[in-house]
Amino acid sequence: MNIAMPVQQRGFSLGGFVFGAFLLVFFGITALKLIPAYIQEAQIKNIFVTMAHDPDLQKGVPHDIKASFERRSVIDNISAIRADDIEISSDNGRLVLSASYTTKIPLGGNISFLIEFNPSSAGK
Repeated sequence: MNIAMPVQQRGFSLGGFVFGAFLLVFFGITALKLIPAYIQEAQIKNIFVTMAHDPDLQKGVPHDIKASFERRSVIDNISAIRADDIEISSDNGRLVLSASYTTKIPLGGNISFLIEFNPSSAGK
């Protein structure tokens, strides 16, 4: 004689669902606040790489290099750094541009993210 065992129910309880939804919304809002900072860092790095490969700027003076960055940053609406923040160096006769900056992103109340960026034309 086979006696059927009761099947246990599986799934989320209401409390588990609410907690999961809260976490999903929290991480979604956090990501939406952080993404623009990372996009701007990628734009800055792209400008640095483009400028480092520009033959006209290879032997340029720092003033010309910074003026070129200013023009490019206006086009891409870069507000995180200015031309004076750029460090200009040379590696085996090749132009290397880099910068270090921090971005403060308020999350809510007195909680903020402080992100340090170091874009550079070296490495690519």
